[in-house]
Amino acid sequence: MSRPRQALDAEDLAAFRVAVEGATPLRHHDRVNFEAPKPSPRPRQSERDEAAVLIELTHGSLAVDDWLDLGGADSFARSGVSRNVLRDLRRGRWSIQGHIDLHGCNRHEAREAVALFLGDAVVAGKRCLRIVHGRGHGSPGREAILRQLVKQWLSRHKDVLAFCHAPPNDGGDGALWVLLKATGSRR
Repeated sequence: MSRPRQALDAEDLAAFRVAVEGATPLRHHDRVNFEAPKPSPRPRQSERDEAAVLIELTHGSLAVDDWLDLGGADSFARSGVSRNVLRDLRRGRWSIQGHIDLHGCNRHEAREAVALFLGDAVVAGKRCLRIVHGRGHGSPGREAILRQLVKQWLSRHKDVLAFCHAPPNDGGDGALWVLLKATGSRR
């Protein structure tokens, strides 16, 4: 046998009042405000993916085959990317949207700087970047070690479509122009 709804509510209210008799009410500022705006969602999987890329770029090993694949190549286009994309990059079709200068960096500092620079550029939706690695004149044996390393790192980065040496007025063989995938802003 069920009771009428009003009688049940009145009995429940009376039982509640007996149960909380003598309790001290909370101060108003200690209460949860359900009307406050909710924080914007964080793309946690994207953050984890970007962190994994940074770890791979900064700690991944360089295989002998990787060194031989690029060698002294002046340019790179990811497999499946039209050669026209590389041609347009060389001709300066895209404007440079970001720049980093690695002069004075050792290979470990440069690797971290490049990884962070690329990650920030991808998140900001930038397409074309300039990386100045230098010509190696300050290196032991005057070898352009960073030039080869930067090419390796770029060829492994999933968001790099192509890169080529900058024209002489923009750094020549001491700098690279890099084209990233069109991802749009992920802010």
